[in-house]
This record gives sequence, structure tokens and C-alpha cells, in this order.
Amino acid sequence: MSAPTVVIAGCGDVGSRLARQLLAAQWQVYGLRRDASKLPEGVIGIPGDLFSRDAPDTWPIDAVDYLVYCVAASQHDEAGYRAAYVEGVKHVLEWLDDFGQAPERVIFVSSSSVYEQQGGEWVDEQSPTQPAGFSGRLMLEAEQVVRGCGFPATVVRLTGIYGPGRERLLTQVRQGYRVAEEPPLYGNRIHSDDAAGLLAFLLQADARGEPVGDCYIGVDDSPAPLAEVVAWLREHLGVSDWSEVESVRRTGSKRCSNAKARALGWAPQYPSYREGYGAILGA
Repeated sequence: MSAPTVVIAGCGDVGSRLARQLLAAQWQVYGLRRDASKLPEGVIGIPGDLFSRDAPDTWPIDAVDYLVYCVAASQHDEAGYRAAYVEGVKHVLEWLDDFGQAPERVIFVSSSSVYEQQGGEWVDEQSPTQPAGFSGRLMLEAEQVVRGCGFPATVVRLTGIYGPGRERLLTQVRQGYRVAEEPPLYGNRIHSDDAAGLLAFLLQADARGEPVGDCYIGVDDSPAPLAEVVAWLREHLGVSDWSEVESVRRTGSKRCSNAKARALGWAPQYPSYREGYGAILGA
């Protein structure tokens, strides 16, 4: 049996981490991004523009077993989100059609912004999705595009991704930013290696013929109040001063569950912020 072939559209941070994991498992990996020189060694580059209807000249002409759409919007407004997620995934699906390719499964990387819950409720894949903000609304629209593509499809709703190069909260803590303690503002996070690991786990499970569902939340085991996380980081960073003017601003408060992904056999390498941030600080 030949190694599965996957195209990772939007092969940036998480996509590159996914690519390395799949290469180690002997998959053939194509990576689409504007600057293909930034792809990991071993990835077959597809320099291309997701904003264009025309397929890249280097799009693979042979069978594509899996497509992972793993894009990060470069423009953080409504137009930028629509272009990156709704229009971008439409274009890639049209390229598959242009080449007569029918993947075994399409995985679309979405966001927990589709959940509007704000009272610290537990949220799972069956929870209502009624986002008020444009980011959540457009993510839901893109999810519907993928669900209607005609191929088996899985949506993975990632929570707050952190890791090397994604250290905004660490910077804020070092600057003494304050955060409200009451009512608790629950946050959800996943280390970038675990985000990639969940995607790899789902792809490999599907390739083995195991049943894979249509939606999973990507989150660690321990949603926690933001004040608790900040206090832990202050202690480990040796920060004693508080800023007089700046605070960590956050909207929403919910606790996302990874029970569905765990029931499939996945487990995060960094089960809480302690292990994840501990690894970053240790490095």
C-alpha cells in the first residue's frame, strides 16, 4: 500500500508542525503557501494564492488522498476573514474539482469563536453555535461550505493556540498587565504541537479505516480562569509589579471539552497550561 498523500493548504505554523509529523509517518506531504521556501524540509511546495480562483501551476496532478485547510487570516477584519476562510476554501475545493480529485477526507481547521457562551459553561461539539462576532459567523459559514463539498469532511475547532512564537500572554504578563479575578474569565488553550498532533491523529485514524466524526474541539484537558494562568506565569517569570494602566482584555468565558477527541484515543502532550508554558519557559 502506497503512502497517503495530503495537501496542507495554509502550511504556516500549525500546518508545518502537522507536516513534520506526517513526514515522520512516511506520508507524502504537499504544502501550499505563498512563500514555499519557508516550508519544512521534505514538504513538496505549492507556491500559491488562496485568494485566486486559478489553481497554482504546481498543484499536484495525481490523486490527493487528504486535504487539510489550515489557514490563518493575515487581515483581521470581516473582509480578511471572508477571503481567508470562506472564499479561500471554496477556491481549493474548486481546484480539486478541476483536477478530478476526490480526497478520502477534508479537514477544515476552524475556531472555538463559533461558540458565544459567556457564563463559564462547559461547551462541546453539540453546544449551540450562535456567534455575534464576524469571526465566528464567517467560520460557521466556511464550515458549511466544507460540509457541503461532497467529500467526507471533519471540522476541528481549535481553541487559543499558544507555543513557541505565540507568546502574547507571556509578553503581557511581563509588562504587569492586570486581569479580573471575579467573575472568573475561563479561557481555553491548546499548544501548537498538540493542535498539529490532533490533526495528524485524525488523518492517520481515517487512513487506517477507523471511524472519524464530523466535528472535534481541539483543546487541552484543563480550561482555567485567566487570573489563575496569569498568577502562575507571574510566579514563574518572577514578575512582581502591576501595570497602572494596562489590563488583559478578554471577551467571553466558557470551558471547552475535549472528551470527544479523547474518546477516539487522542491525548494532548501538554494537558494544561502548566506543562505547555513550562516547556516554553524551560526553552
